[in-house]
Amino acid sequence: MGVSVVVGEQEAYLARVGRAGMLLLPMITGIGEQVRAWADELAGEEGITALVWDPFKGRSTDNSSREELSALLQQMDDDAALAEQSQLLDYLFTELGCTKAGVIGWCLGGRFALLLSARDHRVANAIAFHPTVPSELAPHHSYDAIAEAAAITAPVLVSYPSADTLVSNADFQALETALQTRASGATFTQYFPGAEHGFSDKGRHDKAVNADAFRLAWPQALALIKATTGDAR
Repeated sequence: MGVSVVVGEQEAYLARVGRAGMLLLPMITGIGEQVRAWADELAGEEGITALVWDPFKGRSTDNSSREELSALLQQMDDDAALAEQSQLLDYLFTELGCTKAGVIGWCLGGRFALLLSARDHRVANAIAFHPTVPSELAPHHSYDAIAEAAAITAPVLVSYPSADTLVSNADFQALETALQTRASGATFTQYFPGAEHGFSDKGRHDKAVNADAFRLAWPQALALIKATTGDAR
């Protein structure tokens, strides 16, 4: 089981093991039970130190409704969020002694995984599950993650559900094209017909198409994490 840690002025969730690390960027749930379980799995079963960013400062589906968290999301500033994530990445490399670390995010966190990786080339991998990257920027978004993805140098894995109502198939194809223009960094994409935005969330697994998508997607993400950070342990 992980613990809460203070990094600068922010709190984070940490499941610590060794010198290979991953920064986890949650979906709208915040650091709820689902995300903590993934962090604990990475540490306990895969030997990966997992550090989780808290997008809503103590608020999560453990103590808040999704509507309340969605309202907080509309107030999120890209630059402030990226600064916090950079600080956590620094913490993985310095205080926690990780020699390799990647970043994985879901939904809003998937978007930030792409933006952060485009800026910080220390990351060993960038994994984005159903990233919220519409080509038409939301009012609170400062950066176009599709365009910026071309600057990522690490291997990238993107999982996209065809029934995503927030990101069109055309936008996913634009992201895929941007990633494939890179001179370095392999591109892996997963496409799940009929699956919905947020299919990783077990709350959506009452629909078999979502549960099946995650059952296939997660092992491939774990394989990329192992392949890119494995020799750091």
